[in-house]
Amino acid sequence: MFRLGATRLLQANIQNTSRLLATGRCGAIQSTQSINSTTSVTHALARWTPFRTMTTKNTKANTPAINDSNHSTFISGFSTQGNVVGDAQSLSAPLTQFKTKKPTTPGKRWLKRVPRDHLYKGKAVRSLTVAKRGTGGRNNTGRITIRHRGGGHKRRIRVIDWHRMASGEQQVMRLEHDPGRTAWIALLKHEETGQLSYIVAPQGIKPGDMVVSYRSEANEQAQQPAEEDMSSELLDHGITRTAAIDIGNCMPLKMMPVGTIIHNIGLKRNGPAIMARSAGAYAQLIQTGDTGYAQVRLSSGEVRLVPVEACATIGSVSNPDHQHEMLGKAGRSRWMGIRPTVRGMAMNACDHPHGGGRGKSKGNKDPRSPWGVLAKGGKTRKTPNQFVVKPRPRR
Repeated sequence: MFRLGATRLLQANIQNTSRLLATGRCGAIQSTQSINSTTSVTHALARWTPFRTMTTKNTKANTPAINDSNHSTFISGFSTQGNVVGDAQSLSAPLTQFKTKKPTTPGKRWLKRVPRDHLYKGKAVRSLTVAKRGTGGRNNTGRITIRHRGGGHKRRIRVIDWHRMASGEQQVMRLEHDPGRTAWIALLKHEETGQLSYIVAPQGIKPGDMVVSYRSEANEQAQQPAEEDMSSELLDHGITRTAAIDIGNCMPLKMMPVGTIIHNIGLKRNGPAIMARSAGAYAQLIQTGDTGYAQVRLSSGEVRLVPVEACATIGSVSNPDHQHEMLGKAGRSRWMGIRPTVRGMAMNACDHPHGGGRGKSKGNKDPRSPWGVLAKGGKTRKTPNQFVVKPRPRR
């Protein structure tokens, strides 16, 4: 309702400005030639329009001017879903759509989830899953080693193919939700053998797409030209290498051009994917040389050395808007197996060094962990890693 009314107000302001300019009644605006910037017109509109707050709000937005016939009028930072006739430019940038509920309960009021309409609604492939037995954060002796764990919905672990050793084309059958990770997963079917496998779905991939793994020795040799090849064969090799750079394809870092966005990065020649595997994660290949190591910039800003024989997948990980989700209520955390975190001051003296006493007081003690270790004054630096060229920027 508000967006519809705002659009009508915008059209009314444009018509009023055009009429006043034609009759010469508006002293603040005489002609389009006297207006040199978008700011002056916005201020002029704010002096005579009764909707001053609405037209001057959100001045930080980079909104282009709206051309209406022979006169130029525009609203700075005005947000609407429609397109403007003339420039055919939208007044608002595309926003991510989240799934919300009608606020009939407090839990639904703050719920904000990423839509999952494009995901498969059925069960996972049974042969590609293994049973998961909940431990409640306990070890083999029954003692709690990881706090705030326990309960949650029963789930099965999806076996992900982190190596991508199978050569040949594989078709994306469907996208699924994995309760054990934040990103979506894709079910692949090999075109020749018909073998099924799961991979972490890259952003932008859809059912029906083809992905190829160039990790096997046969594919690597096919991509590497021999010394006796002629210039035409080298050109064919370049065309093949360029065609291989597609979302979802897996290949060694030495086969990728500099600047490629990658994820699922391995740290060994035949090792599994280790880095950039969570939702929205990605890295960028910034340098490859003759030293045997490539420089990769991670999403944290850290630049790291990775062997050029190690493999990675083209593109970024799916579900990048996971970081903006809101669970809405504490019960949804319990469904995920996360138990409450109780403050030490709210405990008894026998349970925590901060516990006990009368009222909200920890007895002027130094902040400590439940086991008596001081919380402040410890070391905050780790031993430098020889493979880190540039550490992540710190605040």
